[in-house]
Amino acid sequence: MAVQVARVAVLVPCFNEEQAVGKVVADFRAALPDADIHVYDNNSSDRTVEVARGAGALVGRERRQGKGHVVRRMFADIDADIYVLVDGDATYDAPSAPQMIELLVEQCLDMVVGLRVDQVQAAYRPGHRLGNRALTGFLAMVFGQQFKDILSGYRVFSRRFVKSFPVLSDGFEIETELTVHALELALPVAEVATPYYARPAGSESKLNTWRDGFRILNTIIKLYRSEKPLSFFAGIGVLLALASVVLAAPLAVTYLEEGLVPRLPTAVLSTGLMIVAVLAISSGLVLDTVTRGRREMKLLAYLSQPAVRRKP
Repeated sequence: MAVQVARVAVLVPCFNEEQAVGKVVADFRAALPDADIHVYDNNSSDRTVEVARGAGALVGRERRQGKGHVVRRMFADIDADIYVLVDGDATYDAPSAPQMIELLVEQCLDMVVGLRVDQVQAAYRPGHRLGNRALTGFLAMVFGQQFKDILSGYRVFSRRFVKSFPVLSDGFEIETELTVHALELALPVAEVATPYYARPAGSESKLNTWRDGFRILNTIIKLYRSEKPLSFFAGIGVLLALASVVLAAPLAVTYLEEGLVPRLPTAVLSTGLMIVAVLAISSGLVLDTVTRGRREMKLLAYLSQPAVRRKP
């Protein structure tokens, strides 16, 4: 049974995708004939804009370079009830979109992630696969919920999710940030296995395994610091306190035996480390209160938007 909702928008951020964007627009037009398809160009130097417009897409532009900037602009500009976010490289399966939307509406979810299943060996480079697994495992360890593919660029969102999501990243870290936002507010989400194809001949990937991997890992650490400051700073404080105790233990033994402190610089360093440890833990306690207040504001923004419902 097809999902009947008021408005579905397909969001396609693009940078130099002349070879692929026409197919993306055509495939999603066939899969979702009633949806508005928006292609936002990010300073392409090829014919991406002309090809997208010729395929029938609504074309916008974002001058600040980076996928995060494009997604922020699209989320702000475009009004819909359900949003389908997909890369413009023709690697994702458009016929899977109705199933993902159906699941979102039937189960009242806020995000459905397209879990990539390789159709050809060239679709997913080994380095990216390993990096994805490592980052997915780290995210699960930090935030306590397992996703199988946190870096998938194929996602379906409710309006509630999109309009309460504060985009902070500027590049390919955006997928990680989307996942963390869902985990932070304990939003209902799901993953759906979808085919994943190789890029069309003549198009090139913008990803760099090491550069983007480190950027995503850095994003996770920063989000961990901002969303779970108590455990982050308490961990630092405990490590500093342990280092202080290790340095102070021999000095304490010598003082008890001889009544002297022979290594004054070590004693000063040990004292300083313990002071910093206490400050770190205190900072975590203060920031945890601030974070709770910020999370409540995000939740209120989320609840201010209507849930997705079928048309009567």
